[in-house]
Amino acid sequence: MIPTKDEFYQALVERHGAENQKKFDEAVVAICGLGGLGSNIATCLARAGVGHLILIDYDLVDISNLHRQQYKITQVGMKKTEALVANLKEINPYIKVETHQVKMTEENVESLIDGAHIICEAFDSPESKAMLVNLVLEKMADKYILSSSGMAGFDSANNIKTRKVSRRFYLSGDEVSDVNAGIGLISSRVMVCGAHEAHMVLRILIGEMEA
Repeated sequence: MIPTKDEFYQALVERHGAENQKKFDEAVVAICGLGGLGSNIATCLARAGVGHLILIDYDLVDISNLHRQQYKITQVGMKKTEALVANLKEINPYIKVETHQVKMTEENVESLIDGAHIICEAFDSPESKAMLVNLVLEKMADKYILSSSGMAGFDSANNIKTRKVSRRFYLSGDEVSDVNAGIGLISSRVMVCGAHEAHMVLRILIGEMEA
């Protein structure tokens, strides 16, 4: 039997405390890019009871995604936005999810993420990463932006850390490894980096601003 919304919420309160859970429940977090990093961030936040997620991606689930992204083999060919919502609803049926099946550009960024308190950048493209981070820092003074750099290969997961770059900007990863250096993205290391970003979201929401 599926627990009621109140039963689900109270179970989270027992883990996180009533004051913290209220902050999670009232939060709106945007996740830009739903690949290995973004799909893992979304899964962590749904499990924590973050009340409202904005999911943005234009891609479809591919068989090559399955080793590191939170999708199922039966979802190959589906829109990532739709597949991820289905998976998140299996974990937390009471979460509010807003989706945008669109490529993010300088022209549409502000309209897509305007309602979010915190932005998680989870793109593959360095150009898209820089575009989003710079735009949020320059034009959206009320928002926090979390980004990543370096999570590829079999190097120790202990090298992945979160660093506070400036008052509203946090960076997770080892800041060294690159998929172009040989070994590509490995599921466990990508999940560690995604968990770093998700955990920093939760810390910001409860007022713990240091990385």
